[in-house]
Amino acid sequence: MAGKRSSGGRPSIFAVAELAGVSHQTVSRVINHSPNVSAKTRAKVERAIEELGYRPSNSARALASNRSRTVGLIAGGQRFYGPVSAMASIETVARAHDMFVSVAMVHEALCTQEEFDGLCGMFEQQGVDAFIFLTPTDAMFRAACRAKVTQPRAIITSTHGTVSVEEGLRLLRAAQRRRVSLVGVDQWGGMTGVMRMVRKYGHRNVLFFAGPAEWRDAATRLAAWNALCAQHAVSSITVQCRDWASGEAYQRMNHILDNIGSNGGRLPTCVVCSNDPMAMGVIRALLEHGVRVPQDVSVTGFDDMVGTENLYPPLTTVRQDFDDLGTMAMKEILYLMGEGDEPGYAVSRHGVGLATAQVIPRQSLRQAAQR
Repeated sequence: MAGKRSSGGRPSIFAVAELAGVSHQTVSRVINHSPNVSAKTRAKVERAIEELGYRPSNSARALASNRSRTVGLIAGGQRFYGPVSAMASIETVARAHDMFVSVAMVHEALCTQEEFDGLCGMFEQQGVDAFIFLTPTDAMFRAACRAKVTQPRAIITSTHGTVSVEEGLRLLRAAQRRRVSLVGVDQWGGMTGVMRMVRKYGHRNVLFFAGPAEWRDAATRLAAWNALCAQHAVSSITVQCRDWASGEAYQRMNHILDNIGSNGGRLPTCVVCSNDPMAMGVIRALLEHGVRVPQDVSVTGFDDMVGTENLYPPLTTVRQDFDDLGTMAMKEILYLMGEGDEPGYAVSRHGVGLATAQVIPRQSLRQAAQR
């Protein structure tokens, strides 16, 4: 095959067709992975594409296919490990399917319906093919369900909150429900794994540090923990935090330890925390009061953030499969767009397909101290 790169700038589909000795329609079929092209012809076209350095125009492909190959992602929680990890996974999987992700970030607790609808309108002007809504809070979940978009949407959320999944879906019109899928992480399964470890080491008196009430992950973990404590006869007191930060957990644990010291109270044998930063704050407070971890009090976290394996002591925590979560969201979008098979899930609760959450045992959780 002989040919040269066009001197007029970016090579066109017609230049590829001429070099390969085929029609431009055949080149288009190769680019769009049509099965109606012979292997020999496909190889000729691919060699011409490589020789010319041709890159398909996204706008041209959109005109030809009536699709932009773009997903609009509206996401909250950009300051936190979980949502950021899920966003990275979504973008990676979308790129592997020759799709683009256009992102808009909102404040997860302050987002209003008006702001959410405005962003949807902006994306519709861009001609997005579908939406992914990453909704960590009740306010965002409600807004995502109320959004009056006609494109397929995948909502990433948790199974519990002040707005139930069933209530959220009732906010959709019947025609919209057929184009909506919900995915998330198995928070309940993660807490079940924590309870299994807590009971294994003989803990019966536990403090539970709960995350901010408006976050659906926090609500699901708290609901799961309370149900599991009732089931397994574990005595637990909830410490409700307003945010996920280590600083508030540190202050609250300090206050608890000071009260125990002045009133002669009884230390719990274990502190279960709704995320890793909380566990870090709790451990610092314990160590500063001369309480050894885990010899006197065990501590667990949730998230398996980078570096938790090198804390002192290394932190027992829960690893959420954010790579799988991003894959699940994109598979749902491709299915709803008619470009993939219907996904199936090993775990599903309340109509939400769930990625795994696995306990990672480390040295911060050990046998309960005898009081």
